[in-house]
Amino acid sequence: MLFEIGSVIVGLILLIVGADSLIRGSSGLALRFGISSLVVGLTVVAFGTSAPELVVSLNAAMRGNGQIALGNVIGSNIANIALILGLSALINPIQTQAQLIRRDVPIMILMTVVLVLMLTNGVLGRWEGTILFLVLIGYVGSTVYLSQRERNEAVRETFQQAVPVQPRKPIILLILTLLGLGLLVLGAHLFVKGAVDLARRLAVSDALIGLTLVALGTSLPELATTVVASLQHKNDIAVGNVIGSNIFNILCVLGLTVAISPFAVEGFSVIDLGVMLVTVMLLFPLVRSGFVLSRWEGGLLLAIYVGYMWYLLR
Repeated sequence: MLFEIGSVIVGLILLIVGADSLIRGSSGLALRFGISSLVVGLTVVAFGTSAPELVVSLNAAMRGNGQIALGNVIGSNIANIALILGLSALINPIQTQAQLIRRDVPIMILMTVVLVLMLTNGVLGRWEGTILFLVLIGYVGSTVYLSQRERNEAVRETFQQAVPVQPRKPIILLILTLLGLGLLVLGAHLFVKGAVDLARRLAVSDALIGLTLVALGTSLPELATTVVASLQHKNDIAVGNVIGSNIFNILCVLGLTVAISPFAVEGFSVIDLGVMLVTVMLLFPLVRSGFVLSRWEGGLLLAIYVGYMWYLLR
């Protein structure tokens, strides 16, 4: 069992380092091509923090472990809101000003409902993955367009600050990007192999491993980004990172994974889908009230996550 645990830990470290390298390199290249830092902060950085979920899910599905890929998305989306956003609100109450984020909450809820409906027939087919990925293209396009119309200078400056400081030489940026991609692929291989072997040794399902170990592990970049943003009172980044990641997970991570390697849905209960729906639905009243997330509401979200983990692991 020590070998499997070691493989998971080393793979996770490589995923985190690879995601950071990819974000720094790709965002720097995007800036060099004249893309605004606001757009880079909303798209390139958001995609980069979801890169571990993408490569892990692709690796798992292509190895014939589609339940790990799906569990990764469902578990990560639950963790993003209930654990990460809940913990951030406990650190500092959250209030966001960005209109773009308030628009994204209904989109996140709609995509979650669509995902649940797709799962009802027990199969995720290639055409469903293709539809999700096409919606992603439209979503990114609309985000870029609407970000140019953001008039709140405080919001613009906050997202611009989310872009990491970059080296100036394009060759270094390219090396960082390629290095990040390589580390992500290698990390995903070790992480998934270790997780699958661990599941076999513990006699638990791929779905359970995906919902817990894999989901929590691949959510660490979002956790780090969001908690740091909360500590620095950058609320728009904290909330935008979580919501953007959930949308990317469904449209990009699952969409691309299923488009390449469709699979049957097994091992997931109504409770799993229900918790995912409830957590995203809980954010809707916050939008209606000016998007203020107090400490007690953050505590409620965190309690939901702890309760769900207890249910899975009891």
